[in-house]
Amino acid sequence: MLRVAALVTFLACLASSQVKHRAGYCAFYDECGRNPTVGGSLIPPIVPCLNYSQAQQVTEDHYRKLKQVCPMLDQGENNTYACCSIQQLLSLEMSLTLSKALLVRCPSCAENFAHLHCATTCSPNQTQTVNVTKVMNVTHLGRPRDAVVAYQAYISSTFAEAAFQSCKNVRIPATGGFAIATMCGRYGSKLCTAQRWYDFQGDTSNGLAPLDIDFQLMKENDTTGVPEGIVPYNGHVIGCNENTTSGGIACSCQDCIDSCPRVAPPPPPPEPFRLLGIDGFLVISIILLCLLILAFVGYLSVSCYVKSKNRKDQKKNGSKGNSKDKNGNEVGQQVISPWEVTWADKTSLAAQAFLSRKFQHWGTLMASYPLTVLLVAAIIVAIFSVGLKSIKLTTDPVELWSAPNSRARQEKDFHDKHFTPFFRTNQLILTAPGRKGHIYDSLLFGKQNFSGLISKDLIIELLDLQRKIQHIKFWSEDLNRTATLKDVCFAPLNPSNPSLTDCAVNSLPQYFQNSLDNINAKVNMTELGVTQEVDWRDHLIYCLNSPLSFKDITDLGMSCMADYGAPVFPFLAVGGYKDDEYINSEAFILTFSLNNYIRDNPKFKVALQWETEFLKIVQDYQNNPAANFTFAYMAERSLEDEINRTTAEDIPIFMISYAVIFVYIAVALGEYSSCKRLLVDSKFLVGLGGILVVGCSVLASMGFYSWIGIPSSLVILQVVPFLVLAVGADNIFIFVLEYQRDKRKIGETQEKQIGRVLGKVAPSMLLCSLSESVCFFLGALSTMPAVKSFALYAALAVLMDFVLQITAFVALLSLDARRQDNNRCELLCCVTVSTRHPRTPNEGFLLPFMRKYYAPVLLHCVTRIIVMLVFIFMLCASLFLMLNVKVGLDQELAMPKGSYMLDYFHYLYKYFEVGVPVYFVTKKGFNFSTVEGMNAVCSSVGCDQFSMTQKIRYAADYPERSYIAIPANSWVDDFIDWLNPESKCCRLYTSGPDFGNFCPANISGFLCTKRCMPIPEDGVIRPTMEEFNRFLPDFLGNRPDLQCSKGGLGAYDTSVVRDQDGEIIATRFMAYHTPLTNSQEFTAALLKARELAKNITLVMRKIPGTSPDFEVFPYTITYVFYEQYLTIVKEGLFNVSLCLLPTFVVCCLLLGLDLLSGLLNLVTIIMIVVDTVGVMTLWSIDYNAVALINLVTAVGISVEFVSHMTRSFALSTKMTRIERAKEATATMGSAVFAGVAMTNLPGILILAFAKAQLIQIFFFRLNLVITLLGMVHGLVFLPVLLSYFGPGVNKAVLLQQQDNQIQETEIKISEVQDNISYSEDEAKKDSVSKSRRASTEVQEASQTEEKDVRIDHL
Repeated sequence: MLRVAALVTFLACLASSQVKHRAGYCAFYDECGRNPTVGGSLIPPIVPCLNYSQAQQVTEDHYRKLKQVCPMLDQGENNTYACCSIQQLLSLEMSLTLSKALLVRCPSCAENFAHLHCATTCSPNQTQTVNVTKVMNVTHLGRPRDAVVAYQAYISSTFAEAAFQSCKNVRIPATGGFAIATMCGRYGSKLCTAQRWYDFQGDTSNGLAPLDIDFQLMKENDTTGVPEGIVPYNGHVIGCNENTTSGGIACSCQDCIDSCPRVAPPPPPPEPFRLLGIDGFLVISIILLCLLILAFVGYLSVSCYVKSKNRKDQKKNGSKGNSKDKNGNEVGQQVISPWEVTWADKTSLAAQAFLSRKFQHWGTLMASYPLTVLLVAAIIVAIFSVGLKSIKLTTDPVELWSAPNSRARQEKDFHDKHFTPFFRTNQLILTAPGRKGHIYDSLLFGKQNFSGLISKDLIIELLDLQRKIQHIKFWSEDLNRTATLKDVCFAPLNPSNPSLTDCAVNSLPQYFQNSLDNINAKVNMTELGVTQEVDWRDHLIYCLNSPLSFKDITDLGMSCMADYGAPVFPFLAVGGYKDDEYINSEAFILTFSLNNYIRDNPKFKVALQWETEFLKIVQDYQNNPAANFTFAYMAERSLEDEINRTTAEDIPIFMISYAVIFVYIAVALGEYSSCKRLLVDSKFLVGLGGILVVGCSVLASMGFYSWIGIPSSLVILQVVPFLVLAVGADNIFIFVLEYQRDKRKIGETQEKQIGRVLGKVAPSMLLCSLSESVCFFLGALSTMPAVKSFALYAALAVLMDFVLQITAFVALLSLDARRQDNNRCELLCCVTVSTRHPRTPNEGFLLPFMRKYYAPVLLHCVTRIIVMLVFIFMLCASLFLMLNVKVGLDQELAMPKGSYMLDYFHYLYKYFEVGVPVYFVTKKGFNFSTVEGMNAVCSSVGCDQFSMTQKIRYAADYPERSYIAIPANSWVDDFIDWLNPESKCCRLYTSGPDFGNFCPANISGFLCTKRCMPIPEDGVIRPTMEEFNRFLPDFLGNRPDLQCSKGGLGAYDTSVVRDQDGEIIATRFMAYHTPLTNSQEFTAALLKARELAKNITLVMRKIPGTSPDFEVFPYTITYVFYEQYLTIVKEGLFNVSLCLLPTFVVCCLLLGLDLLSGLLNLVTIIMIVVDTVGVMTLWSIDYNAVALINLVTAVGISVEFVSHMTRSFALSTKMTRIERAKEATATMGSAVFAGVAMTNLPGILILAFAKAQLIQIFFFRLNLVITLLGMVHGLVFLPVLLSYFGPGVNKAVLLQQQDNQIQETEIKISEVQDNISYSEDEAKKDSVSKSRRASTEVQEASQTEEKDVRIDHL
């Protein structure tokens, strides 16, 4: 029997070879049933009958069908001949329908595609184009027939190339990819050529071709191997930018480059600012440096000239003048006349006297009733602190860094409200480093180089891990049952009642439908006479290049679609490849997508539980020594979990930091006159009390704001206590040290002494605390929630700290002073010592050192010049560095060192080839149902050249500038294509109970013969408003399949939101960003996307009927975090400026409108902030919201370093600026150094051991910089600056001192004279004794007078 069949085949081939190839003759005609050599085809493989005969004239229905299917062959009703029956035309129409569904967006492409197959199937000159190569005997309708199962088609390369060019750029709106990629087999769109395109069409393994066609593309005048009589077909090809013969208009720009208007490329990024060929900011900084140095040198020159002239005048006038010091400044006592005192001097003195008097009375009162004061303070703090029971700790990054009224937050809320939140991503990126690749010689694809990762055993291992994760089960208290992945998974094609296989899991095993049998499948296949085994590798190569295929081109016949029904694009399955060489990938990507529920939804907790189980399985697998993968992983909850974990782990570090500060304060505050009095003179309890005051002020602040509903954050818990401790410790040191240095007056009680000391130092404490508090209250005007809440908490905490210091701490110091006066030991109050406290005040070590050594060296004439030049250089250099500071916060910095998320970010940036999806969202107010509305959005034939999707496509042509890698999909385009009557997508039932309703494409055509829309004459499908509203729900609910790949379910059903009246109130169009790896790229991508969306909005508003407030905006999940960096520079300048303003105003007011002191105070603080930002650049500390909080803190700490010194200098009565600067440096500088610098530094250094990178960078590094710069500016630069430019001595203070001295001297002399009342005849010895006693009293009175009239410089 086999021999007979072989003989018949041979004779048929012999007969066909003897057929004459001439015009007007057919090679085959009519249908002979199914092709016996094709199995598993997606459509019935009907083949034609061998029939060498003349072409038949077509008339009536036959003619009309030919004109419909192959209009290019129409020669008129009575003059048209063809080589195909009407049945052949019906089969050809069915076959073309599936392919044209992808190409119908471009009518000329669709017609050119049909033209080729019409030429080979129906051309009246068929034998001149076709050479039959294989015939088989088949039984059809009960009789044997010779069926053509293979032939050669000779096509002109000119025709073939032109047709290919008309179709190569046609896109698939749902994916943003090219249609040609699904029609070129293994080559995809990038490697596809005309020959490869035709070869795929003629290959029966593609599931669509009914027989094998060997397309021979012949160049002009090349007859090599061409049978005699064959004339390569060279019909007319319609350019994609031309109208079709049937009336269809030219293709759109998105599908045809030749149709694109000339669009100017986007402008290049702005060039860096340059002057004279170098960095412009560097030039400006150098010029500023030169100007400041010249100004300073000029000032020195003028000063020297003036002093020299004054000396000459004095010599000329013969005046000895006052004595001069070595710096040329006058020394000696100056006599002040009342008319010399200015109004400003009087005002300053009055302000100081008023404040000192009030604080003295207040301090005496607090010291007199210490226990009552402490009790009342404790009650007030307790009342405030009760609010802590209602505290809300904000951990959501969105709530922390994005203001509710910010644009990004509002856009996120709009998106989440209408489209549900962005799905939750749980992902693994797996690699297998060190494994050797191999070369696979494929029957279909030739030699292919597989990386070591792409191996069968690793794919199976990946599948096992995937299945283990997919089958996670756990008990859910919220659902009261066992929960699985299907309860929370994202199931795009079956969202209402998903099964496990409906869950969206993207991975490489999905190309095998997660089937081990499919991975192990292999079959022998013959191609071009070569028989070879094909296996998983051939299938994988094909699917990676054609992910939308329902059937590969191998004899395996497997689909490329995932088991949940959607395609898996290569960039979601593999990574680390170059130039689309997917089989050279270095990483597998396994992604589980979950629905993202709002936090109040019970399923939100279920999703969190599933992610917890996911992490457990992944971590167990990672610890398995048998695992062959090296991988990184993350769950949606990982970021927040890791931040919370590291915060909890670093709490001991903060506790140690505070403990070190406490120990330092307790030790540094003590007086150590002798070893025997060590426990008496120590200030352990005072130091503890100071720490408690800080803690109580923080608790009171947090409790108050919890009462009124302002949430707290981890930043507040970490920064505010540190800030208040820095501020509070300084005031404590100044107060306690001044008390220790003060000597109690004769007859003065201990309470009055404390009150008097408080009167001296409290104005300075008020100056700093009020400046800082107002600074932070103004900082609360910030739009960033974290900065705003921090500023509010800090402002009230600083204010409460000051209040508690002048109440509770004064009371505590009073109790401690009583203990010390009674020589009782600290902690052991019942134990007393016999050694008395020395009468002379204890100055300690620091004050004498700074008075004797530091201040004289610092204020030496040479040292002062060096200091000024160094700090001028620091300022200019920092200005330059500040202009180059990096703005942003890379998300990996939020993770602790050693976190698994750091590995994930590293893998993400290294292996991902496409960035995050970005949606272009439209709001209510645009009518999509009108023709103008559709044309303004779509990108297919008939659409506006500058429509919404066209503009996004133009942007995607320049990904390096627009940051858009893949153009947006478009439900409008796919809806139009779905309505196209040339496809089977939109049909209506013509019988049965559903008569007139929508009929899916998988329903038999006998029940649904009517199309939803008629064929338009110009090929442009545009539904009426009624048709649009009627069929849109059917489109969105239609599941895509082989018969209709344009169904909207899964791709668009959640992308179009309509109200109850059917009006579209929100839609979205999804594109993809390029891979974004740092804050700067994320921010630039946001900015460019907004610029594009704004441009689209302005154009769409011009469409008739569009609301004037209609808007298009871009959205992706990261925008809400990176929007702050668009304005954070302006925000920072605004906040820091608001903080600087009160430091100037308060300083001026509390110093009695001393503008110069306020100005110098302000200049020094500005220099500290500028230098801080400059060092941030050098130390790789990015500028962001966390840094801004620290810069606001820097202003507050700088006030402590600067304002005390400025006030001490302003109130000094020394006669020269240098002497006043020395006195301020020695007395107040020692207290500031001990109270601010040495309080902060030990605690800051401890933070270097924290695990969290955020704490190491923004709390250790930045606070160390702030403290060190504040210290050198306050203790080095400011004294020198004051010695040059400080305000003159307050003459009102000098006049008052002068008057008091005269009055007290007169009183003392009068008292001495009154004592001489004895008779002159008393014994000479007694008289002499009295005289001596009187003389001694005068001397003592003179000494006391000098001390009493001395104005305290604190």
